[in-house]
Amino acid sequence: MLDFFGQIGSLIMTPLYYAVSAVLLAWHWVFDNITFLSDGWVWTLSIVGLTVTIRALLIPLFVKQIKSSRNMQLLQPKIKELQKKYGHDRERLTQEQMKLWKETGTNPFASCLPLLAQMPVFFALFRTIDQAAKAPADDLERGVRGLFNVEYVESLQGATIFGARIADTFINTDLTQTRVLTMILVIAMCATQFLTQRQLMAKNMPPDALNGPYAQQQKMLLYILPPVFAIGGIFFPLGVLVYWTTSNLWTMGQQFYVIRRNPAPGTPAFKAKQQRDSAKGRQVADDPAAAVEEAPRPIVRQQPRNQPRSQRKKKPGGPAGSSKEKPK
Repeated sequence: MLDFFGQIGSLIMTPLYYAVSAVLLAWHWVFDNITFLSDGWVWTLSIVGLTVTIRALLIPLFVKQIKSSRNMQLLQPKIKELQKKYGHDRERLTQEQMKLWKETGTNPFASCLPLLAQMPVFFALFRTIDQAAKAPADDLERGVRGLFNVEYVESLQGATIFGARIADTFINTDLTQTRVLTMILVIAMCATQFLTQRQLMAKNMPPDALNGPYAQQQKMLLYILPPVFAIGGIFFPLGVLVYWTTSNLWTMGQQFYVIRRNPAPGTPAFKAKQQRDSAKGRQVADDPAAAVEEAPRPIVRQQPRNQPRSQRKKKPGGPAGSSKEKPK
């Protein structure tokens, strides 16, 4: 049974091995021919080139993520109204929220798309480097993945930067250089992850949203994920850590650019952009979120209620036969 699932997994991953190795070897050819660097730096720069290529291809998904995030910010007042109206009925509340998202073209799960799209590439790169590192010297064919050949496997096995082999992990080496460089990359990876998430919450989320359950979960993950990544990082080859750290740096820079140039409405970043535009004499954009919050409530005209005849007051001097008795 395990062999069966192993074959299925290998069948799924094989196209990814070819795709990842093709991009990696293309960058390797570029840096190997235009520079006089050692194999270690050529492979390291090739991994950086692979990261840049993948992240550039994911820009459309990132744009979709940003649009969905904007819509979610603008829909918060309506979602709050739905929560007040259907808070007692979870099923009806979910149906109304799904209906609202469908009408506005909003996907609340779009924020996960860039990360999910990167995971197959991450695992393919991990297996490519890991298998090349584990291939015995008398049988290098076992380390071949995708478009790699024995020559590339041998080159990757011996590639070093600062005296550390990029195919080694923290736990499978006794070299001090490898362990020190691994810890530096793990710290950089966790720090960039933390700063990116904190930047998003501090500058690009409305103050009201920071008190919601979603924001509280994000705050928990903000402090839980870095230690988890730090523990997992000691099992990854240096080359994979280079990919991960480079990807985090890309995310941080990309997010900083978007927050500064096109911040979400109702956030501190939006107000800061309004102040910058005002100082430079540019047209200041109105805050859609503030407009929604400050919109006057519609005046509802109350219709007079019809009272039953028994409760209606008799006019003075009414017709004879009234219920009042005449004085004797």
